[in-house]
Amino acid sequence: MSLLLQISDPHFGTERPDVVDALVGLTHDAAPQLVVMSGDITQRARRRQFRAARAFVDRLGVAATLVIPGNHDIPLFNLGARLFRPYANHRRAFGDDLEPIFESGQWLVIALNTTRFYRHKNGEVSAEQVERVAARLEQAAETQLRVVVTHQPVAVTRVQDETNLLHGRAAAVRRWSQAGADVILGGHIHLPFVTALHDRFAGLPRKVWAVQAGTAVSSRVRFEAGNSVNLIRCVSPASPHRSALVERWDYVDAQQRFQRVDVSELHFDASLAAQRQETL
Repeated sequence: MSLLLQISDPHFGTERPDVVDALVGLTHDAAPQLVVMSGDITQRARRRQFRAARAFVDRLGVAATLVIPGNHDIPLFNLGARLFRPYANHRRAFGDDLEPIFESGQWLVIALNTTRFYRHKNGEVSAEQVERVAARLEQAAETQLRVVVTHQPVAVTRVQDETNLLHGRAAAVRRWSQAGADVILGGHIHLPFVTALHDRFAGLPRKVWAVQAGTAVSSRVRFEAGNSVNLIRCVSPASPHRSALVERWDYVDAQQRFQRVDVSELHFDASLAAQRQETL
């Protein structure tokens, strides 16, 4: 059973050392095939914060790591850097590719940079990004679970979070659903949940699920949601019974470790190849 670990919004510069250590331990125990870090890696995009984030990733000891920037990973107060070198420190720590892709026999994970230097918090997805992702999704193998990663959410569960929604989300979700997406991972709002996008967007041609992660290790926790991460298990990627499990793991202060607190079972439609065969 293949495993993906989603870590979001660690906000290095505000990290809790005991939580960092516990997450390293959980990662070593779970041994995921891939770690996805869905943005806001740092608090203020400073070099020392990115160095701390890089050291953390190195401690995880995972063969494959996919990292995208969040709005906090662009300098806020250094206007020159924000305008002309917004991702310089991110690239120094994690490489030049701001939209990495991971592919294996069971996974196709496509990450997008949804930040913009001219936006303080909100993000957006362009028409070019939507089509590029769709074209790659349409090339997926029948055995691959197809995942898109953005920083800002494509859906929220609270009215007060609607201002944080990704701009361009409606067209993106519809096109990616048509192209075969199964899951859209996000962060930004520090609130973990799983929701069916096919129940929220009218007329989607396929089932698509949004999986949101909380803040992994930061002291900037929100409301009742503490530090948490998601483990996603690819149970059955192949048709006709395609499914995955999303496990939410929360940090428990009294035990100084992460503990599984919830499991959501996601069922997907048949692969595009299988659907085409059914229509012949």
